Amino acid sequence: MSRTLVPIALLVALVLGAMLSDRPAPRADLTFINGSEVNTLDPQRMSWMHDLRTARLLYEPLVKNDVLSTDFDIVPGAAESWSISEDQRIYTFTIRNNAKWSNGQPVTAHDFVYSWRRAMLPDLVSDYAAMFMNIEGASDFYTKRDEILETFGETTFGSPSEQRDGAQHAWDQTLVAFDDLVGLKAPDDRTLIVTLERPVPYFLDLCAFTVFAPVYEPLVSQYERPDPETARLVRRPGWTKGNVLISNGPFKLTQWRFKRDMRMEKNEHYWDRDSIAIDSVSIPSITDPNAGVLAYQTGSIDWVSDVTASYRGDMVADKLAYLAEHKDEVDRLRAQGLDQFSIDRMLPDDPRAHTHAVSSFGTYFYNFNCNPLLPDGRTNPFHDARVRRAFAMCVDKRAVAEQVRRLGEPTADTLIPPGSIGGYTSPKGLPNIGDAANESERRAIIERAKALLDEAGFPEGFVVELSFNKDAGHDLIAQTIAKSWQESLGVQTSLSQKEIKIFKDDLKNKQYMTGRAGWFGDYGDPTTFLGINHSDDGNNDRAYKSQRFDGLLAQAADELDPEKRMALLSEAERILVEEDLPLIPIFHYATIYMFDAHKITGLSTHPRTKQNAFLIDVLGDGKGPDQPRPMNPSHSEPTAETTP
Repeated sequence: MSRTLVPIALLVALVLGAMLSDRPAPRADLTFINGSEVNTLDPQRMSWMHDLRTARLLYEPLVKNDVLSTDFDIVPGAAESWSISEDQRIYTFTIRNNAKWSNGQPVTAHDFVYSWRRAMLPDLVSDYAAMFMNIEGASDFYTKRDEILETFGETTFGSPSEQRDGAQHAWDQTLVAFDDLVGLKAPDDRTLIVTLERPVPYFLDLCAFTVFAPVYEPLVSQYERPDPETARLVRRPGWTKGNVLISNGPFKLTQWRFKRDMRMEKNEHYWDRDSIAIDSVSIPSITDPNAGVLAYQTGSIDWVSDVTASYRGDMVADKLAYLAEHKDEVDRLRAQGLDQFSIDRMLPDDPRAHTHAVSSFGTYFYNFNCNPLLPDGRTNPFHDARVRRAFAMCVDKRAVAEQVRRLGEPTADTLIPPGSIGGYTSPKGLPNIGDAANESERRAIIERAKALLDEAGFPEGFVVELSFNKDAGHDLIAQTIAKSWQESLGVQTSLSQKEIKIFKDDLKNKQYMTGRAGWFGDYGDPTTFLGINHSDDGNNDRAYKSQRFDGLLAQAADELDPEKRMALLSEAERILVEEDLPLIPIFHYATIYMFDAHKITGLSTHPRTKQNAFLIDVLGDGKGPDQPRPMNPSHSEPTAETTP
């Protein structure tokens, strides 16, 4: 070969190599759309629904929720059993002896100690750090770590090496403080002992939450080190890459190409692998709502986990028309106690039947930034609760639910969906113009709101900025709210649409005035909604601070009588939705799925909407659940008379 041909041959070889390395893998057994790009695969740093949905394929906590049961029962996960002390404060978990990581190494109790300690560190800035503060000494440890970091920051070092040694010493002090203070012990590889500050009735439900899942210390610790300048742990995300991540769940991550796709294969070391009916999962990065529906309709996708296309109201209407055409058969099957997905599977196939609206354990709301000053340094009128109440009263929630959303979703006067938690009584909430029975009543609400603004000294000519992220119809909701405020209060609004990551960061950093938000409950207790408004909670994007509210949550935490505890929590929510209004509840969610019930089984109709994709069976011919399931009456699809 001549010398001139050598570079050409080398170039061709490189191009061919690149092409072959990018050759698409065979179609996965299950392909689904997750809605948004995954932000993180670090379970201790998760918050968003699509992250948690993905993580449940990869990680397994101590226990799990049986999402296919009507009671959402707690069942064993990485722990095969547990016991609870008589005073309800000490939980002893036994890790199953066949629980393994995806590299074949055993899962141990020490893995949980390491992982939960990560979540307790102020360094991590975990949105759910407050959940771990239920553990004895966790709050003291959090404070001690802050003190250690503060002391380091006040120390003068003679050289860079001394500073590095000082940062390491601060970390060593932190580990000693954790062992001394925190009621989390692993006396051996299979025993985990958790001592709580006080009884927590829903603690097992917390343990089933993905944030409590373990991470593999030998890998993760390679990507964490104390920063020599601040002594805080610096975390690099490289350990979450495809074919690098080591996890303990039903699947392992084999590929993650940002803004392209994610692929997982069954974890051959998973203790319950024989119950998993599918061997591979693909999650393509299709974030455009219309493209997602089209991809499903062309057969490229098996399941759309959250349909947000602007025309989905029409899709739901078509589904209701389909059910009406088969009313007699639907009524007969419902009388047998079957859930909606099972009923759909027994009806004739029809593209209209592939849309599924289910009740959700969630609420859409608008945040107020409650800080005294706005990001630009101006005085913030929304720091005054009277202003927040006035604006809340002048949102036409019915127009949002019925004219914009059109999904049969009920308007919301409370943060917690009424009737969703047994034994809990919801407060009334504030009246709003959408609920007015006539024009006279509407005018009375508006006059009350204007009086509140006058009393608070709301500045004339003040322009309110409404922030929201792209897609999912948030722009139409913002326009409707802006119109309500303009017509009722004469207040001008500015609409600020942002990319999801920028929007999320602005919320977290309080760089907004008012902004759209939503919350889905993580466990079956009122605190899953109320807790996000506690002064110190990582999910308090409103900067809301109330000693009364925090005090009621503290009283409820110490109250052992269930009825008295629920009464305290109801009063706390009343303060939120009738007096202080750090947020405006707008409507309670329905979640819209797309899938063919004749092809896909294993999805849950439970309003907790905690879908475990590893339970799915495609075509119903594997080992997954493919039998009709009983229906909880509240889980049926919306009708003209009833909402999800």
